[in-house]
Amino acid sequence: MNGRFPAPVRQCENGGKIMNKETRRKVFISHGHDEEAKTTVAEFVENLGLKVTVLDEQPNNGLTVIENLERYADDTGFAIALLTPDDVGAVKDEADRQLNPRAHQNVIFELGYFIGKLSPNQVCLLYKEGVELPSYISNVVYVPMDSADAWKLKLSQGMRKAGLPVDMSWA
Repeated sequence: MNGRFPAPVRQCENGGKIMNKETRRKVFISHGHDEEAKTTVAEFVENLGLKVTVLDEQPNNGLTVIENLERYADDTGFAIALLTPDDVGAVKDEADRQLNPRAHQNVIFELGYFIGKLSPNQVCLLYKEGVELPSYISNVVYVPMDSADAWKLKLSQGMRKAGLPVDMSWA
């Protein structure tokens, strides 16, 4: 700290923040209402030898949601935004014609938060087919959560590229 302001976070060569050994093992999963998808992703990440943080499974310690998000984000090396069709929405002028499946709004918020907190290459947007995807997000890996489970290889490669110690023996 230099006075009142924290020292800037040092960046590593791939643009992400430099992580200590323990932080590199922690993956935050942001999710909506699809419990099955959340559980599938969490179990897969744990099988890679990494530790999973899911905000609503953590004690809140009397803190607000955003305070808890900040607290756990400080100790995270990678974030997965799991976009599942939990809500519907449309452009205002088209709302009477077509409502599109969308991710729950907390997932979109947390996606942006982690892009700013970590870096785009330390965030994966894992989505189910048919869900509306956010636009204008560069350098974030978009991975479709397909029934053939090809998403597992793409996700693990993205985490490894971001500097996480991924155990690829499952492949």
